[in-house]
Amino acid sequence: MVKRIGSSIRKTRYKYKKSFREKGKLSLTSFFQRFDIGQSVCLKTNSAVQKGGFHPKFTGRVGIVKKQIGKCYAILIKDQNKEKTLQVHPVHLKKVQNGTNN
Repeated sequence: MVKRIGSSIRKTRYKYKKSFREKGKLSLTSFFQRFDIGQSVCLKTNSAVQKGGFHPKFTGRVGIVKKQIGKCYAILIKDQNKEKTLQVHPVHLKKVQNGTNN
């Protein structure tokens, strides 16, 4: 058998590419943002920060904040029929509106 070369973020050249308007310095408001338990969030990796990331197959998924673990958050997502918990840094999360005026 041939050994697979590379890490878990290999083959993500276009998935992690930033658009023209997103390039530049990292926003501190996104780095220090806070989430409430039970809030819906969208998973979108910021390629400038490798710490607190998740596997690329979960990009674009919507999950629920379960609890806070240090600086990161435990996000509960549904992967087919299984519920999975990911530890994600807030820089890789975006708030989702649930159709209500919040």
